[in-house]
Amino acid sequence: MPAKGADVVEGTAEELAGLVAGIHRLARRRLWQSMPVPRLRGAEAELLRVVSARPGIGVSGAAKELCLAANSVSTLVNGLVADGFLRRESDPRDGRAAALFPTAACARRLRDWQERRASLFREGMGALPAQDRAAVAAALPALRRFADALREEEAP
Repeated sequence: MPAKGADVVEGTAEELAGLVAGIHRLARRRLWQSMPVPRLRGAEAELLRVVSARPGIGVSGAAKELCLAANSVSTLVNGLVADGFLRRESDPRDGRAAALFPTAACARRLRDWQERRASLFREGMGALPAQDRAAVAAALPALRRFADALREEEAP
């Protein structure tokens, strides 16, 4: 029979996994419905965020940062280039590789996406009682460390 502490960890871990996935799905659905066409999927918005933060990043670097397969990121890049959100150039350090750059359309769309997401989460937090808002705020450092631990476990 597992120790009581192990049961608590297992139950908490399972509930956290379900809550995070559910919150992500709900937020993505609400944001997607209100976005102008072409609508950005979550992975596309995250890729635009990465490229905007690190102009010139390559597909493999973006894939690593997003914890996605390089071929998945390459597919996203192709669509975002076609939609005018990213510009692909030869990497000056390695002509066989591509360097990715945000376009003005990317900056506008990403800003809109971020403003809508922030608004959605502000509204959700605002609907909570003060005690719950404080509990969520107090949990953020632990959740950040949890995300870091997951990221470290994934590293080769």
